[in-house]
Amino acid sequence: MALVLAKDAHIAQLMAWFKNEPQLTEWAGPNFRYPFEPKSFKADLQTDRITSCALQSQQGLLLAFGQFYMRFGRCHLARLVVNPEQRGQGVANLLLNALCKRGLQSLNAKQCGLFVYNDNHSAIHAYEKFGFVIHQSPEHELVEHCVYMVMSS
Repeated sequence: MALVLAKDAHIAQLMAWFKNEPQLTEWAGPNFRYPFEPKSFKADLQTDRITSCALQSQQGLLLAFGQFYMRFGRCHLARLVVNPEQRGQGVANLLLNALCKRGLQSLNAKQCGLFVYNDNHSAIHAYEKFGFVIHQSPEHELVEHCVYMVMSS
């Protein structure tokens, strides 16, 4: 397995994981267009502004996807998702480990942060298991129906 910068082939695989608007919104948030097509999906991912990474198998299968950028003085993780066929096999932990390592180093940050919908219990559990804790949301940025989580390096 390797964490690489996401390419168009990865994005095409990623698009197939979202079968309906609620699935897409839970992953990407409310500002992602649905229905989507390749051009709108890539534009909404903001791959030109946000570092987008693919965790891929040796055969090139997309196992997981995630993004990172600087926000609130932390390496902010966004749009984390594991291939539906790989869930429950520890891939989320591998993605978090690789993405945090790369993001912290790339951004010269000391902590990672992320938002997650407060009813996405499986994601919250995975983040807590990895070492994230629920943290007070930055005062100037409240995201409705979300919790903010932080992990120190």
